[in-house]
Amino acid sequence: MSVAEFRPVDEQLLTIRRGAADIIVETELAQKLERSRRSRTPLKVKLGLDPTAPDLHLGHTVVLRKLKDFQDLGHQIIVIIGDFTGMIGDPTGRSETRKPLTRDEILANAETYRAQLGKVIDMSRTRVEFNSTWLAKLTFENIIRETASLTVARMLQREDFAARYAAERPISLHEFLYPIAQAYDSVELHADVEMGGTDQTFNLLVGRDLQRAHGQEPQIALTVPLLEGLDGVQKMSKSYGNYVGINEKAEDIFGKLMSVSDAMMWRYFELLTRVPQGEIATLRAGHPMEAKKRLARTITAQYHGDRGASEAEEHFARVHQNRDVPDDIETIRISAARATSATNLPPKGAPWPVWLVLKEAGLVPSTSEARRMIQQGAVEIDRQRVTSTEQTLAPGGEYLIQVGKRRFKRVLLEVPHA
Repeated sequence: MSVAEFRPVDEQLLTIRRGAADIIVETELAQKLERSRRSRTPLKVKLGLDPTAPDLHLGHTVVLRKLKDFQDLGHQIIVIIGDFTGMIGDPTGRSETRKPLTRDEILANAETYRAQLGKVIDMSRTRVEFNSTWLAKLTFENIIRETASLTVARMLQREDFAARYAAERPISLHEFLYPIAQAYDSVELHADVEMGGTDQTFNLLVGRDLQRAHGQEPQIALTVPLLEGLDGVQKMSKSYGNYVGINEKAEDIFGKLMSVSDAMMWRYFELLTRVPQGEIATLRAGHPMEAKKRLARTITAQYHGDRGASEAEEHFARVHQNRDVPDDIETIRISAARATSATNLPPKGAPWPVWLVLKEAGLVPSTSEARRMIQQGAVEIDRQRVTSTEQTLAPGGEYLIQVGKRRFKRVLLEVPHA
């Protein structure tokens, strides 16, 4: 879309509102959009990313897809790689000081970000900046002048700071500098809009404060919801094991999305796709399984193309709906000598609890998770469901173990040497 083709403001706002949690302030955004349309000048829409981990998951793409909306509307999107702020450590949502990354770690992660970002936004039309470009040049005098624009009382309005202060848990002074550094990015760029998750609301509003202090028109703070993971409860996170990575195999993305609850899939439709609302309404009126396949197909195709999505759907039907077993199941040998657990091992020659076998086979991250999966009826051995956490397996046997819909392993439970 060229700048001469800006759509009417009302039409732009319909696109921008989809999946947004809050727009502060929407009337100001409408004014910016109207001025942009008349002058044929795109808005500067900013998203800051601290490359704290090398891989992105679908939770990260909620805000990226909103960024893509602005790009498709003809505006200039700017991705800020927080190579400087990442060394401070964003305290957002933390109950204790966050360990900062080294510069080498940040740069290594940033390199992997570029390719992954290109799976959602058009990198050829994206301006990418590293905020060390301007933040590293600030003198101590400059920093003092910036901090003078904010008060300690204002900083303690932030929920995580307030909670830690009330609980008498430490707040390091450098953590107060993070929102100011992020806000200075907006000053440097003269940002019209800044985006982030709902947990970033405070930081985005500090950007408005600092821009006013510099005599600039304040940016619009647009937040998006934090996406719940596959469990439908906790936010999507690798640490919770409820994530879908955008670099995962097509069949894994498809299979994981087919495990989303019927209620949660509509939220995924809203935040992770741009399937038209009319089509979503039609899907709601139909069978949930068909809607879920549409969701899984759409999202898988975003990262693996239509062919990859079709092959993943065929794999899902063959393995899960037709009860076929995959051809490429990993075989693993388990014995007391190879065990990663120093405790809980059975006596020599005794049967192994199924929950311990699941953990040692790498099918679950912990024995507590193994017990939970058994209690949920999500574990099968040789195509028979495990119904008790007390069930055991005898050494010397070979077992086909399935956890959930996608995890298979053949386990050789070795007999101990005499």
